[in-house]
Amino acid sequence: MKPETLNDIFSAIVERGQARVMMVREGTQWIPISAQELYQYVKGAARAFGQWGVTKGDRLAILSENRVEWAVTDFACLQLGAVVVPIYSTLTAQQAAYILSDSGAKVVVVSTQQQLEKVLSIKNQTAVEHVVVMDQVETPDADAVRMKCLMQGVSAERDPELDACARRITPDDLASIIYTSGTTGIPKGVKLTHGNLASNIRFSLEGYDVGQGQISVSFLPLSHVTARHADFALLYRGVTLAYCPFIEKLPQVLLEVRPHLLVAVPRVYEKLHTQVEQNAKGFPKQAIYRWALAVGRAHSREILAGKIPRSPAWKLANKLLYSKVRARLGGNVEVFVSGGAHLGYELAEWFAAIGIRIHEGYGLTETSPVIALNSPRAHKLGTVGRPLANVEVRIADDSEILVRGPSVFHAYWNQPEETRNVFVDGWFKTGDIGRLDEDGFLSVTDRKKDLLKTSGGKFIAPQPIENSLKLHPLIGTALVLGDRRRFPSVIISPQFPLLEDWARSNRISCSSREELVANPKVRALYDDIVGQVNRGLGRHEMLKKVLLVPHEFTAEDGTLTPSMKLRRKAVEERYSEQIAELYAEHTRHDT
Repeated sequence: MKPETLNDIFSAIVERGQARVMMVREGTQWIPISAQELYQYVKGAARAFGQWGVTKGDRLAILSENRVEWAVTDFACLQLGAVVVPIYSTLTAQQAAYILSDSGAKVVVVSTQQQLEKVLSIKNQTAVEHVVVMDQVETPDADAVRMKCLMQGVSAERDPELDACARRITPDDLASIIYTSGTTGIPKGVKLTHGNLASNIRFSLEGYDVGQGQISVSFLPLSHVTARHADFALLYRGVTLAYCPFIEKLPQVLLEVRPHLLVAVPRVYEKLHTQVEQNAKGFPKQAIYRWALAVGRAHSREILAGKIPRSPAWKLANKLLYSKVRARLGGNVEVFVSGGAHLGYELAEWFAAIGIRIHEGYGLTETSPVIALNSPRAHKLGTVGRPLANVEVRIADDSEILVRGPSVFHAYWNQPEETRNVFVDGWFKTGDIGRLDEDGFLSVTDRKKDLLKTSGGKFIAPQPIENSLKLHPLIGTALVLGDRRRFPSVIISPQFPLLEDWARSNRISCSSREELVANPKVRALYDDIVGQVNRGLGRHEMLKKVLLVPHEFTAEDGTLTPSMKLRRKAVEERYSEQIAELYAEHTRHDT
């Protein structure tokens, strides 16, 4: 039976009866959680929420890193027909207060002492009545209830009343309000129904041979719809999830659990690329690396077709390089998926050259999220795949991607005007520029609002240029400028640990990052890197000026969203004086 609600998906997970649905690290051991235990935990949490008066339509927020309790809270809430409101654990107290207040959440479940203190500091600004904490922290019962007490306070036997309540939930019932990261303006709450999410899950893994016996690591923030969707879809297929709460622990977790599937954002793949490039420095490693890449590129067509090359050269290159890269990921990964942002053609091409085919997808929170996805059976490099079978896509006259289908949301929470603005004749306006090719594969160029138009009337898509720049190990983040200006330029935040290594090896002594980025040799280095990228650009796209900044862009300082996308306006405002001087300097030189 095809799932029509998220409760149908939970029921399928429980009824399959797997001994290892999830895995959690306790000390040095990975402890399995069975379907029976998962049901017990969900039943206990749902019973407590129900006793507090949480019922159909009420909102319950989750402020936590990825862990089993996140999924338990999610499923428990959905069983009751309540609405889940995820909150990024990296948000400040006031940012969390806005979401809690705007959604009207009655209950909030937090992970740690730090998150508990964050909520208690702003609780009086919200409608929150109950706080639950996952960790065994010291807290008066008046402040918070411990999650463990809820989860383990009941038996594992099926609860007919809870099961009946879950079955009464329909596809049209609201399941979640997910607040967009907000690259500009105030975050909007996207209302997603059970039917929106379930229909997307039903079709997104077509063409993928995944199921019981396989493992995946849940590490992308579950507050992001891509990660939550992936976890739902994989659990529904019988894949075991191993939870990794903190991304800095990911390399260790990959080696320990040895997953078969890797679902990641481009930033993870970019970091792996940088590490491999750095490790290949020096003779003879650099010579072997370049030779292996050349061999890989000669066999890329086979890799992208899902075949394993049989030539002696490829087998040797695989032994010397490709297998070592896969070993960093545990050695068992067979399926690689990228979503959440644009992967970049050159990065995908590099991975194909080392024997790894990455299946890039595309979607938005408003589309639950997947619109299109490459698969092992239908893959084309440089595209985001064909649209899902239940989704219609068309390209507007101005090249904007328009979408309609059962996974497309109907409204923003309490924002009717914003809702009206994103629909035209029943089609959702994605805000992205793209095209469909003759084989039905979708390509995404950039965000419509991010397109730059020079004062000469030339349009520039910044994202592909930025992706090319980020392939260089010494570049952390790049932001292309040029809207309403005579020519494009770029702000670069260096990869500081690697730049500092380079400076030491070149006998450049600097007491601060400000001094480092101002050094003439460092500036010449980055001018050369940008010059190499310029060779592949059209004349109107070439970057004429480089602004090196002494800071890393982070979610904490507001220059990145919690899902690690650039907040362009925030970056440009932060460096407005330097940008003005950059263009003024060029004008002075011209005169």
